[in-house]
Amino acid sequence: MAKVKEILGDLQRDSFVELLSKLIGESKHVQNNPPDLIPQEDRVVNHVLDSLRPLSTATGGGPLILNHVTYFPGRGNLIVEYPGTSPDKILSFVGCHMDVVTANPNDWDFDPFTLSIDGDKLRGRGTTDCLGHVALVTELFRKLGQTKPPLKSTVVAVFIANEENSAITGVGIDALVKDGLLNKLKKGPLFWIDTADKQPCIGTGGMIPWKLHVTGKLFHSGLAHKAINPLELAMDALKEIQTRFYEDFPPHPQEQVYGFATASTMKPTQWSYPGGGINQIPGECTISGDVRLTPFYNVKDVMTKLQEYVDSINLNIHKLETRGPVSRYVLPDENLRGSLTLTFDEANSGVACDLNSRGYHVLCKATEEVVGHVKPYSITGSLPLIRELQDEGFDVQTAGYGLMATYHAQNEYCLFTDMSQGYGIFASIIAQLEQD
Repeated sequence: MAKVKEILGDLQRDSFVELLSKLIGESKHVQNNPPDLIPQEDRVVNHVLDSLRPLSTATGGGPLILNHVTYFPGRGNLIVEYPGTSPDKILSFVGCHMDVVTANPNDWDFDPFTLSIDGDKLRGRGTTDCLGHVALVTELFRKLGQTKPPLKSTVVAVFIANEENSAITGVGIDALVKDGLLNKLKKGPLFWIDTADKQPCIGTGGMIPWKLHVTGKLFHSGLAHKAINPLELAMDALKEIQTRFYEDFPPHPQEQVYGFATASTMKPTQWSYPGGGINQIPGECTISGDVRLTPFYNVKDVMTKLQEYVDSINLNIHKLETRGPVSRYVLPDENLRGSLTLTFDEANSGVACDLNSRGYHVLCKATEEVVGHVKPYSITGSLPLIRELQDEGFDVQTAGYGLMATYHAQNEYCLFTDMSQGYGIFASIIAQLEQD
């Protein structure tokens, strides 16, 4: 074990920063916000290939096997393999994505699309999420290709396109899985490298985006008894929906085991209405929000229940609590009733990592060894794609070495010392799995 770690050594700052500088220089062109911004991930792939191709079978310069897989022009994925001697032993580092969220330079204290260095801080869009990890894993494989340690395990990296937005599909890991290109990774632990703060992330939340459209009756606010106020109806209906949600999906005992910061939540985050004068009760409004669901509940069950709540309220809208002596949601003389319509955008499920797997145990031991302590955590933030991998039979564990505080944020940065510890953790994982 010590020999493998000795061969891989430490992360070389100059080499890492040089590569990261090139990647951040492409971040403007890999912002993912369709239809306006379609990332060109091959701009990042090309820098990774420039680093690894001289050590690959493609040039005869080394053992690395490179597979550049593209489903849309300019939007490639890259699979890198360092072959081991035992056909049944494999581990993989997956999830380092080559697209980024948008950044407005006017809102930043420095240029988001150029790497700048402030002591230990490496600053720019993508340093934490996730171009910093792309550079980190590339450096690991460059070292494997240079030093050629005799490993029993095959070590694989999968750099992916299209993680930050699901409006367009069939571009990234969903297509790689569908084509069976990752099937052999099921034989060993898969480490998804796209979280933060150096500790194992063992649980994530599912997300159900919802819209509640409320129809009332528009009227002058001085004659409120002739209106059905959709704003009041929305508030009273939502309170009823939330009450029922928390009765049906209370805190789950497993949330304590996994260390979730919160239980499942169902709440509004946006409110809109068509506009009008202050003296006019509007005819309609829409409340939007989301459900954040711990992985111990089923997303489809929740969606079914929410629809049942709305159907029940519509049926019994005359029984819904109102506000004051003239507030009403039914006007019998006019044969009018307020009504609710619930719709959903694309939902995804959370993940509870397998705490009994070999992958989890080696990640924890490596983290304790390198960072000095291990404290796995769970959040009801969502990581797309990994639940699908788990459902397909992969042993998914997640970690990351950027900073949660700067994730998707203005003035994003990571710390070189954190990335360096990440490199040490990867080396320890490889070394531990050689002992099996």
